[in-house]
Amino acid sequence: MPAGIDLEYPFAGRWLVQNSPADRVPSHGTGRFATSHAIDFVPTDAAGRTAPIRLASLVRPESPSLFPGFGRAILAPVAGTVVRTHDAEPDHDAFRGLPSIGYALTQVRRAAAGWPALAGNHVMIERDGVVVVLCHLAKASVTVRPGERVDVGEPVGRCGNSGNSTEPHLHIQAMTGIDAARATPVPLTFRGSLPRSGTIVVAD
Repeated sequence: MPAGIDLEYPFAGRWLVQNSPADRVPSHGTGRFATSHAIDFVPTDAAGRTAPIRLASLVRPESPSLFPGFGRAILAPVAGTVVRTHDAEPDHDAFRGLPSIGYALTQVRRAAAGWPALAGNHVMIERDGVVVVLCHLAKASVTVRPGERVDVGEPVGRCGNSGNSTEPHLHIQAMTGIDAARATPVPLTFRGSLPRSGTIVVAD
């Protein structure tokens, strides 16, 4: 297994770190689908907040367009070759409060459907045998295709709410191949370090 891969942050602006492997491994509570070292970033506004929680937020699903990062540009975190893309999945509603409980109960069904059902729209970039995956992108937002070379910072899609996602965010993982069911997870860092959950990352 590769020792790890160092990445550039694949976005600009302010993003809240969640489910960081700096806090625990496996970071998402499972080693399935090569997610042991995966990390999530939730886009925020200038004050470091996601969408305001209203009374309605606690009792019914919300449109992802209400969240400040929905549609925000996602950039290549590494130079390499695009090896797989998918952007046909719809951006579903966001779930907070009581709706999030009901949504959580359907996660078993999504996991049974396989990794693509969890990842939603995504881009995979390969460098030196390591595949970096950017997940939960917006429908029809992917701007690269398999076989293309990309440079660090090149736009590849937009932040969405597809796949296993309760609100618009970006899930990133690295692994040894394109088949998440068989690949080995690869540890990742950003600019030489790994932020902890709850940290606000500000990227240029």
